[in-house]
Amino acid sequence: MTEEIIYINGRLLTRSEARLSPFDHGFLYGYGLFETMRSYGGCIFRLDRHLARLRSSLRSLCLPDDIITALDLATKKQSLEAACHSTLEANKLKDARIRLTVTAGEGEMTPDPDTCREPTVLVTARHLVPQPAASYESGYTAMLSSLRRNSQSPLSRIKSTCYVENILARMEAKDAECDEAILLNERGDIAEGAMTNVFMVRESPSLEASDRVTVLITASIDSGVLPGITREAVLEIARALHIEIQERQVELTELVGAEEAFLTNSILELMPLTRFEGKPVATGKPGPVTEALHAAYKELVKEETR
Repeated sequence: MTEEIIYINGRLLTRSEARLSPFDHGFLYGYGLFETMRSYGGCIFRLDRHLARLRSSLRSLCLPDDIITALDLATKKQSLEAACHSTLEANKLKDARIRLTVTAGEGEMTPDPDTCREPTVLVTARHLVPQPAASYESGYTAMLSSLRRNSQSPLSRIKSTCYVENILARMEAKDAECDEAILLNERGDIAEGAMTNVFMVRESPSLEASDRVTVLITASIDSGVLPGITREAVLEIARALHIEIQERQVELTELVGAEEAFLTNSILELMPLTRFEGKPVATGKPGPVTEALHAAYKELVKEETR
């Protein structure tokens, strides 16, 4: 079996050759970021958006300017974009899950990022087997996590390598035999899933009494939500389809009473949410708006990954 190839700090190495410093602040303190991306036929969907979010998040972490400059210009011998593509190609992958991890790098044992001089950049890629069609036909089940997002924390809006809270929420879901855990924020409003953004659909009366308007609802970023790349794409699609969008604080009762609900991330795309807390969401089956948005998303992927 061919050993997988990993990109680390400007070099492509086999998994057994790859090494990280024991004093890397990403390892010692979770002081780093990551992006999970999906490639279709060898093309990474919206890689530019992922990298833009990563660079924005680096500034949120207050990393030293020289580290950010190094990443903005180039990562040793290759740009971040080239690093992702070269890892994909080295592993001879077309449809894959790619993870880009950036940390402050090696420093002193004390939690002081000023002692870190060069970032650690790690890219891994593995073949992706998409979720079976049956999963989208039946939809996901979710439970309410006991954990809470702090909407005032900058960590709620970035993909930090300090991921313990998400892991604990996922463990709760697994123990409850559910696919996902939904987290509220400190105000008791819906924030997001442990690994997904959450959307709801409802029909609202229009100014014309005989008509109804489709409304797509999702928690606003200031609710403690990661600005997901798939979330962004879904909002773009909804606008193009003239679906009314509401990004705002969302009460838990709105999910319970939604006419449709779905979850998004780069790997799942749009996954119908059909059961929550052991009860069906609306009919307990994927809804027509969810299916229409997912079909449009697939078309967008085709168009942008030709």
